[in-house]
Formats: sequence, structure tokens, C-alpha cells
Amino acid sequence: MRQGPEIWIRGPVAAPESPDRGPAAPEMPRGPSPTEAPGFSWIGVHGGAGVTTLAGVFGGQDCGQGWPGPGDPPSVLLVARTHAAGLTAAGRAVEEFRLGRVPTGVGLDSVVLVADAPGRLPRPLAQRVRLLESAVDVHRVPWVPAWRLDGTHEGPPRGTESLVRRTRRVR
Repeated sequence: MRQGPEIWIRGPVAAPESPDRGPAAPEMPRGPSPTEAPGFSWIGVHGGAGVTTLAGVFGGQDCGQGWPGPGDPPSVLLVARTHAAGLTAAGRAVEEFRLGRVPTGVGLDSVVLVADAPGRLPRPLAQRVRLLESAVDVHRVPWVPAWRLDGTHEGPPRGTESLVRRTRRVR
């Protein structure tokens, strides 16, 4: 099996053998298996992404905008807001993982997109989210007004069940 074309894909795809095809793209590093170091590290791909809030609500290591340090879980959850700059930064970060430009041993588990405002995303932003979803697992966190007043003690908001399952699986 060979890797598909140089676009974001979720995994290997069967391709006909052809001598004119270039080398396969490297596989994106993934987070540790359940038998490796438990936990996960939150990394913001831009300032104000919500890493500290998410670590407080869902658990895990708050790495700010830096890579996990020694002793931190190597499984990474990238965090971005759903505004244009946040989605651009998330796309760049996923690309860095895909190209293997991350510290050895660090693996991308998924991307967590935090709503930048209440309500639905404008169509151009929703299209960018779908593009990210075609490359990597994406979890969405809705706008939570109580978080503006430090209402993180209330637990995970509705609509984040997939993220709750993901974060509990690695604890």
C-alpha cells in the first residue's frame, strides 16, 4: 500500500503501482497507544485558544503554546478558536505534524476547536472546519457564557461528549 496524494488524508489508501509516482508522504504521527504514558497535553496553536480552560474542565496537561516537556504526556490535543486566524493556525499546526516537524515522540491525537462566538459559524469558516476534519479527528466545543465568569467548575458543556470520551479514555 502506498500513501495517497500530497493532500491531507486520514490514512493509507490503495494506489496502483506506477513508476512515475513520487515517494509516499510520511504518515502523520499519532498519539500514544493506550499502553503508553497515560494522559494528554493541550497545546494552543495561538494565544487565547482556551487551553487553560479546557485543561481545567477536561483534565490533562496545560502546555500553553509550547511542546510537552519531559514527563508530560506526548499525546497532543491541539486547540484553536473557530475564527479565521485560529483555523489558519490549526491548519498550519496539523501540517507540521504531517511533515514530521515536531519533537520526537510527540503525537497528534486530535484538534479541539473552541467556538469564538455564540451561534453558527459563517459558511466560509464552516468549510475550513470540514477541511480540517478531512485530515484529523476534530472535536468541537460550543460557546459557553459561564466560562467568561470562570464557570469551569460546572463540568463539560453539552455537545462535547466525543471529547469527554476521548479525554477519559487516556486518563
